[in-house]
Amino acid sequence: MASCVQFWRISSARTEIPLTEMRVFGRRMPSFLRCSVTGEAASSELDPKVFRHEFMRRKEYNRKGFGHHEETSLERMSRDYASENIIEKLKENGNEYRWGEVSVKLAEAHGICWGVDRALRIAYEARQQFPTQNIWLNNQIIHNPTVNQRLEEMGVKIIPVKEGKKQVDVVGKGDVVVLSAFGAPVDEMKLLTQKNVEIVDTTCPWVSKVWHTVEKHKKGEYTSIIHGKYAHEETVATASFAGKYIIVRDMEEASYLCDYILGGGLNGSSSTKEAFLEKFNDAVSRGFDPDKDLEKVGVANQTTMLKRDTEEIGKLVENSMMRNYGVENISKHFISFNTICDGAQERQDATQKLAEKELDLILVVGGWNSSNTLSLQHGELVEKEEWLPKGHVTIGIAAGASTPHKDIEDVIVKVFQIKSEEDYSHAAI
Repeated sequence: MASCVQFWRISSARTEIPLTEMRVFGRRMPSFLRCSVTGEAASSELDPKVFRHEFMRRKEYNRKGFGHHEETSLERMSRDYASENIIEKLKENGNEYRWGEVSVKLAEAHGICWGVDRALRIAYEARQQFPTQNIWLNNQIIHNPTVNQRLEEMGVKIIPVKEGKKQVDVVGKGDVVVLSAFGAPVDEMKLLTQKNVEIVDTTCPWVSKVWHTVEKHKKGEYTSIIHGKYAHEETVATASFAGKYIIVRDMEEASYLCDYILGGGLNGSSSTKEAFLEKFNDAVSRGFDPDKDLEKVGVANQTTMLKRDTEEIGKLVENSMMRNYGVENISKHFISFNTICDGAQERQDATQKLAEKELDLILVVGGWNSSNTLSLQHGELVEKEEWLPKGHVTIGIAAGASTPHKDIEDVIVKVFQIKSEEDYSHAAI
């Protein structure tokens, strides 16, 4: 089991979560890396929307799976990721149950969402559909080390990266390439098309919805302000469908951006054009000019970012444009669509609700580099041993949308093991 566990200490007043702490069961995964692809570059004149439509019409393209229902692929997937008894026992008892010295309270929404389940099903079916061909993933299919390790054991390999460049040259004619749930940038799709390979597309429909949104921005000549992480695979793909864009990670960067729009009239955090471009060097489109490209803007987001953060950033940008151009002209300078993922939002809301209960701590289960998992915790992460209180303990369990139920169950079992060792130690004394 290679997922990580993060936990929150709950204050005695039960009203705040002052510190986030964690314990790791398994190996730590590296953070994501923004990559380019080796090979012929895509034309700057390429219309991403037109190309994707043509890409999806190829006879070597599949995004619906292969219909291997009730067969080996789904049976294996169920065995790999489905929980056995503990999760079911919790659900049968209103998501709460006590085993000896451990009381567990499970967040109402937890674990793998529909989009992730769909991606894994299609990937498993691809292995059965193409039993002898080389199968490659353009990226980790989701940010969960357990899942990616199991796919690797099935012979589904991730295209290697060397010095920041994805080595697409390893993919040969007739190979199969599975596009991850995060999608793929346009240049990468074009290179794969040139290689005449089978494409199995597991891109989450919520991600492609964001692509449609930034395409609307582009059509209306709005610059896309994307709330996300500039090196995240999903955001890289989304940016490739945008026209002019800038990526902001958080409210601090959004405030800097808006202060620049207002000529220093927000909080004075911005300064010169040169300083602006240096700050966002890796997070803007080619040839970006903040003096021209921030006159008309639209907001979109990486689907797994916190909804409240995206909403606050959107409101800040909208208010800044109102101040600059007048309320009566706002529609000419600002546009926004809701692109938050329902699955991610449901787990965020459920975790917040869980934090309001009488608990000693909350365990958040998921991959180290999973944005939807990290969005469930708040505060500073520190490593700490002896993190489990002595005696009876009430634990809340939350899990990101990329976390299999079996991983959740494995973590609960690990807690039982620790408590059993504690009881044995006390008995020996």
